[in-house]
Amino acid sequence: MQNLSTDQDNSVHVPVLLHEILESFEPIAGKVTWYLDGTLGGAGHAVALAEAFQKSATKSGSGEKISIIGLDRDPSAVARAKELLADKTDKLVLETENYRDLDKVLDKNQIQAVDFILLDLGISSDELDNSGRGFTFLKDEPLLMTMGDPITYPFTARDIVNGWKEEDIANVIFGYGEDRYARRIAKRIVEYREKKKIETTMELAEIVKSAVPKFTSRSFGKSFGKKQINPATKTFQALRITVNDELGALKEGLKKGFERLAPGGRMAIISFHSLEDRIVKEFFKEKKEAGQANILTKKPVTAVPQELAENPRSRSAKLRILEKKLLVISKH
Repeated sequence: MQNLSTDQDNSVHVPVLLHEILESFEPIAGKVTWYLDGTLGGAGHAVALAEAFQKSATKSGSGEKISIIGLDRDPSAVARAKELLADKTDKLVLETENYRDLDKVLDKNQIQAVDFILLDLGISSDELDNSGRGFTFLKDEPLLMTMGDPITYPFTARDIVNGWKEEDIANVIFGYGEDRYARRIAKRIVEYREKKKIETTMELAEIVKSAVPKFTSRSFGKSFGKKQINPATKTFQALRITVNDELGALKEGLKKGFERLAPGGRMAIISFHSLEDRIVKEFFKEKKEAGQANILTKKPVTAVPQELAENPRSRSAKLRILEKKLLVISKH
């Protein structure tokens, strides 16, 4: 299939690195039976790939539609995707499930292998704007940070900041947020909760802000001033990753996804911070060295200036793509 392109519905949020995803899909589109989207979110990538596939099939005279397996921990995302994809697919399997359990979904639906896998990691624009679960400090929301139903989680962000030991909180913020002020932040959190429980996002953001020194472009140079981010950003990232076990899910999802990827199939992963990207990079390298796959991206693909201007979320996005070899030769 050639000239894959899409005319997206304006109601669908703009997915990051869409052009690059379509480009990676194009060479194998004619061989694709099943496409697995492990992180549906607003269904932007899924809708775009379905429309591009259908448009190309119409031109070639086959009139085929793509078959999609879509997963998301958020039931509202799954419900929304069902409406958006209803008439754009041949077969559509949607499950409220973590992509780390993709093997269970495939087994349940008697699907042996898939030809294209996409994981758009992190948090979707819809979850940030509409979930009400405390992913952003720009709104005053309950401090949950659960991507799925909070009832199904062993603990929430509120449980961490109000119940965990100071040392454990510091380790989380430093390990998953890579914040050099982790110990100061943890100390301030513990001091605050001794007087009052921490319940909301803005409450936590103010606590973090009070623990971090004020930065100025004068003291750190002009370049620092331009890159300055909200002091609470790294703490919120760290708590979200911990609550949702995002790095554990990524390692498990990569392993299971590759096992169920058909020979010649491709896996595309979009990550948003160095911890995720490092895991993806090492996994791809491992598969290449084992003679099982080719890495199609020598360096991670990042957004072009036009996308950066139109979609600020793409600023930290990195795309890596792997192709499973047709004939796998194990190296012992």
